[in-house]
Amino acid sequence: MSFPFISAEEAAAQIHNGDTVATSGFTASGTPKIVPVALAERAKSYHEKGEPFKVNLYTGASTNDYVDGALSRAKAIGIRTPYQGTPDARAGVNNGEMDYYDPHLSHMAQDLRYGFMGDIDVAIIEVTEMNPSGEVVLGAGIGMTPTFAKLAKKVILEYSSYYQTSFRGFHDNYIPLDPPFRREIPIYKPSDRIGSTVIKIDPKKIIGVVPSNESESISAFTSLSDTTRAIGANVADFLASELKKGKLPKEFLPIQSGVGNIANAALYGLADHPGIPKFEMYTEVVQDAVMELMEKGKCSYASTCALAFSDDAMLHFMDKINFFRDKLLMRPAEITNHPEIVRRLGLIAMNTALECDIYGNVNSTHVNGTKMMNGIGGSADFCRNSYLSIFLCPSTQKNGALSTIVPMVSHIDHSEHSVKVIVTEQGVADLRNLSPIQKAHTIIENCVHPDYKQLMWDYLKIAKKGQTPHNLKAAFAMYNTFAETGDMRLTDFSKYA
Repeated sequence: MSFPFISAEEAAAQIHNGDTVATSGFTASGTPKIVPVALAERAKSYHEKGEPFKVNLYTGASTNDYVDGALSRAKAIGIRTPYQGTPDARAGVNNGEMDYYDPHLSHMAQDLRYGFMGDIDVAIIEVTEMNPSGEVVLGAGIGMTPTFAKLAKKVILEYSSYYQTSFRGFHDNYIPLDPPFRREIPIYKPSDRIGSTVIKIDPKKIIGVVPSNESESISAFTSLSDTTRAIGANVADFLASELKKGKLPKEFLPIQSGVGNIANAALYGLADHPGIPKFEMYTEVVQDAVMELMEKGKCSYASTCALAFSDDAMLHFMDKINFFRDKLLMRPAEITNHPEIVRRLGLIAMNTALECDIYGNVNSTHVNGTKMMNGIGGSADFCRNSYLSIFLCPSTQKNGALSTIVPMVSHIDHSEHSVKVIVTEQGVADLRNLSPIQKAHTIIENCVHPDYKQLMWDYLKIAKKGQTPHNLKAAFAMYNTFAETGDMRLTDFSKYA
């Protein structure tokens, strides 16, 4: 059967108040662009009449302004999961306009199939190729699309002509069997293919095709700063030292890297270090740096969930697409982040922290313990199960007025039981095989900014003795000082002694 081409407005008219809507993609890559904006306008028209209109929004991870931005500004989201990253969505979460559920990315697709999260009424899926039998080729990101397409009652396809070619051959779509029939996932190296290059959707569920010619609208990351460059160099020096000591196999191990400027700096640090060999990646996102390192011959292969390239880099990728065909593979998030695979491959996991405490606990999600930033994403999937879990952050923020190393983090996403290494521009704290007090001494000595070192030693002096020394009256004093004065350096721990 052939599918009718319809307008974005006609597609949005198929979505009703209270529906659960799922979108393709992961980060901005592979997300629908046209229909969500039309859906936001539909919501506004209802609100102008005084009528309710909100949908529950399930995505692969963060999206972009087309999805989270437009729908958040329209006050059109009831429940949002699993990850968001636009200013408007963040504001909606923190001011109570939408309910936000923050699961691990490796868990959500199977939780949907288990029936834990209710029905999916409509899936909006970007495709770069399709045929009348319902076989589609996705775009630059997979996310949780195979499960969304399987479970959705209705499917709207956004056919993207922006790339001027199909992404056929770059996807490895695979859904594990559910218990009690689940078997091992047969991935033994990053380049192993186990699934299909296409997704087969029941043609009877496809209600129409909406043409699109919009880019992902991903901006290039900022240039490396002295701080991010130092973090990258510290990571590379540490891993080169581990290789030399025989604590890493001489063949090296696949790299997992998070998103953002610091993650890019870490990859450039590995590329520039003469003691780091050519490496592969098994990760959830590849950014501009990875494409550059492939062209330079430093990164030989990358398994990922999305090609999160800036718009200019994506055009470059499309121009040289045949060069990358044997170097890149996209998989669903529950496979890229699956604990079984992470542990089997022995990943070196590098993720960014908002803050760490002196005992090695990491906060990735909440500012001052209450305000959601983006979400936990896949960082815990990799942290808990990797060969070596490394967290990266600058030692200070706000021009030095805020220390990212504190006595006790305001929110814990990754506990000291899982965090192996912390790196700032000041240095490296290797926390393996250390007691809590030994971890505190190592972190203070190696990672804390000089402006805050004495403060941390002062805190330890007044901490109550125990396996993990703390003074609960003083544990959050630095936050209180920042709230009152705008500068954590003004904290006085002596009054708590």
